[in-house]
Amino acid sequence: MGSMIFMIVIIALMIAMMWGSSRKSKQQQEAIRDFRQSLQPGDEVATTQGLLGKIVSVDLEKEQVVIDSEGSLSRWRIQAITKPPIVPAYIHDDEVDENGNPLPEDADAPAEVTAAEDDDNADDTATQNFAASERKDEAESKSDSEPEPEDESKKAETTEKSDDAADSDASKDSDESKESKASDLTSAKS
Repeated sequence: MGSMIFMIVIIALMIAMMWGSSRKSKQQQEAIRDFRQSLQPGDEVATTQGLLGKIVSVDLEKEQVVIDSEGSLSRWRIQAITKPPIVPAYIHDDEVDENGNPLPEDADAPAEVTAAEDDDNADDTATQNFAASERKDEAESKSDSEPEPEDESKKAETTEKSDDAADSDASKDSDESKESKASDLTSAKS
């Protein structure tokens, strides 16, 4: 009796699986039929043989479509038309590490960087770039104007140096003027 119930359960499961499979295939066929009926000129399609192109014209009465594939027109039965394949983005093996993660742009940087380290590095780099630009701006502004001393003792030293320079320039000027006057007098006497 127990084996009879077991057989009935197995047969019921097989029937349910076959019914579910046929229902799924009918839904797929319906989706394909709807796709083929909704084809319009300009749609990108593929054929079952692998031709990729754009639809130029659709004739539902004759069940034919004309496809333009890189300037070459060809006529196909509508049953041979499918959706174009999704082409994944291609990354060369040399551009990723062993885990499939993209390598950093800088060749000197280590290959493996965790996400937390990457975020910290980005913040540090941004801070360093900002500080460098601030220092550059300060240097440019100081070069445009005469540097100012920071405390009173430096101001006094700068004032003394400028006074000494002015005195030496004045004494040089007076010495030169005396020499020029003397040469003028000698030339006038002669």
